[in-house]
Amino acid sequence: MAKAIMIQGTMSNSGKSFITAGLCRIFAKAGYKVAPFKSQNMALNSYITKEGLEIGRAQAMQAMACGVDPVSDMNPILLKPTSNVGSQVILNGEVMGNMKAMDYYANKKKLIPAVMAAYERLSSAYDIIVIEGAGSPAEINLKDDDIVNMGMAKMAKAPVLLVGDIDRGGVFASLYGTVKLLEKDEQAMIKGMIINKFRGDVKILEPGLRMIEERVNIPVLGVVPMEFIDIDDEDSLSERLNQTGIRAGLDVAVIRLPHISNFTDFSVFERMPGVSLRYVHQPQQLKKPDLIILPGTKNTMDDLAWLRQTGLEGLILRCHEENVPVIGICGGYQMLGQVLEDPFCVEHGGCMRGMGLLDTKTVFEKAKTRTQISGHAASISGPFHSISNMPVEGYEIHMGITKNLGSCQPVIWLEDGRLDAVANEDFTVFGSYLHGLFDQADFTAALLKSLMEEKGIRPGTVIDVYEYEQQQYDKLAGLLSSALDMEQIYKILEKGV
Repeated sequence: MAKAIMIQGTMSNSGKSFITAGLCRIFAKAGYKVAPFKSQNMALNSYITKEGLEIGRAQAMQAMACGVDPVSDMNPILLKPTSNVGSQVILNGEVMGNMKAMDYYANKKKLIPAVMAAYERLSSAYDIIVIEGAGSPAEINLKDDDIVNMGMAKMAKAPVLLVGDIDRGGVFASLYGTVKLLEKDEQAMIKGMIINKFRGDVKILEPGLRMIEERVNIPVLGVVPMEFIDIDDEDSLSERLNQTGIRAGLDVAVIRLPHISNFTDFSVFERMPGVSLRYVHQPQQLKKPDLIILPGTKNTMDDLAWLRQTGLEGLILRCHEENVPVIGICGGYQMLGQVLEDPFCVEHGGCMRGMGLLDTKTVFEKAKTRTQISGHAASISGPFHSISNMPVEGYEIHMGITKNLGSCQPVIWLEDGRLDAVANEDFTVFGSYLHGLFDQADFTAALLKSLMEEKGIRPGTVIDVYEYEQQQYDKLAGLLSSALDMEQIYKILEKGV
């Protein structure tokens, strides 16, 4: 069975996913067969494995840092919020159903056998499992039914490293408070502390490091400097979504929907020379961009209603009348049509008028489409003509079927013969269900080519996404290797609890 080590944090966004990915890369580069694991993840950023199963995007990223294919065992429970009090529950990569929070917590212990079966399958196939916790282990109202923090550490018999975020202040209080709110046996499982996101001279911090070690009797294993490393982030905690200012270059505006999902679809635009990506959630922010993108969402009908209530729908339609092209991905694609029907109450039931930019109808169905797939672009005209006949690939995660009502033009044909993407008659608006569509450097460069030339911008070279990600994983491993006491971490890993 594999050796295990677990990364927990004093709070959400303390850097658990970041540290987990970095240790995965370090162990993998040392020659070990490594896998990530997170028993329960709450995220709207998800990923479809080669088997067509759905997991959290962070675990897929961590698997890629390990150099292995993501599989559903790495994240057996995925919660995708549909409202402030409920989520879609994904178990072993498949939809279990929608549950209110209280119902889920009442039934959570019943999922322990599935969680442990997934963990044990990984443990029998790998040398090292790096387990990630969720939120904080010191949520005292949730401790009795915990299956993701100390509860998971006990089941896996995994020593714990506790991560604190110094950038938001109060790191010593958060480390001390987290440890002291745990039971004595749980405190004993914490074998080291890591301070993350540090700016400045570490010598100034050293007296505090010694004092916190004395107060909790746990060593500090390192201070990780604040450094920009471009790996996939979790949901709305991501600082990417705070990019709202208009900068030089092609102005690409993504509408920041309340239930935005898979916003990592657009990370590639941040790395493209001559392109400025921003997220818009208020009407006054939209102005007149060069391209508008409606992203995926976990609640298409609610978010379309939000567009109307805020006035953003009217502004988008006005921009389109002024020749601003519009692209919709997944839920954003569904919004662009004439009508949305929900006969099975997949979202909230009933029928809703769409934005009317595409001559399509979407009907929500009980079954979720989940697949990795490839295809090719059709021969098209208009501002996106340069993508004609190019190969494409991506993955689908949706519960709706969208039909062409007659006047739409084909944009993308899939390898199984299905028509994925369609456009209006002059190809200024198109929608697609493919997440990851823009990760193909040549396709994305071609997509924006005429828009950039029209604005007098010379398109630069787009970095291959796979190559770029590998560089970032190596950069992360280098950062942690120099900041952490890896010799002590290997000893902790070897000794266990």
